Amino acid sequence: MALGSDIEWTESTWNPVTGCNKISPGCKYCYAERMAKRLQAMGQPNYKDGFKLTLQPKMLELPLKWKKPQTIFVNSMSDLFHEDVPLEYIQRVFDVMCRASWHRFQVLTKRADRLAELSPEIDWPKNVWMGVSVESATYVGRIDDLRSTGAHVKFLSLEPLLGPLPKLKLKNIDWVIVGGESGQRARPMDPAWAIDIRDQCARADVAFFFKQWGGKNKKKAGRILDGRTYDEMPEATPLPVVSAPRAARSLPIMG
Repeated sequence: MALGSDIEWTESTWNPVTGCNKISPGCKYCYAERMAKRLQAMGQPNYKDGFKLTLQPKMLELPLKWKKPQTIFVNSMSDLFHEDVPLEYIQRVFDVMCRASWHRFQVLTKRADRLAELSPEIDWPKNVWMGVSVESATYVGRIDDLRSTGAHVKFLSLEPLLGPLPKLKLKNIDWVIVGGESGQRARPMDPAWAIDIRDQCARADVAFFFKQWGGKNKKKAGRILDGRTYDEMPEATPLPVVSAPRAARSLPIMG
């Protein structure tokens, strides 16, 4: 079965890579690091090395076994474009996503420079949405790197939003997600920052999704922004209503 997710903008997660390391302020209180340590303590074999970057080849073809078409967040516990993930392995991940054409895949990275560098070496299926994380104005250059790629759907995850992002360049961007940081040491998000980004998206005709306020109790804080919820998604080819082809589901696991 797919691993269901409580992330508001996706349905399931798939982790052909686990582990990572911090590269910018948005990583400071990384939820994936906390979760990896918890799973390690529980004896989960994929996390025997905790949050050390680890390729998980036995997980590569998992989506081919999932019959129901769904939206899948790739590497919720890592970064596919980490410098220690070989190009050949990234290409294998993209090959699986291409073959699993009845699913929609969402890939998110903070390593936008490597994403841009490797983009010409990647075959970009239409069912793959590619995004970059931008937590403050210091890192808006990641958006230009994303824009240079061959991805058919491009999105921004502005979470945890740690400062204002005025005058975003949203040309050729299809979707923007905004969210505050959650956890015991969460840094606060000013409502004015989120409202300004919402207004920029409206002017640029870009789909806007407000994920959460965050804080110590994110469920209590909720996700109402300026009196309503925002659940907009980019226009994309609808997922098929049919089940996965039998031949694709029977493929052996690589690695």
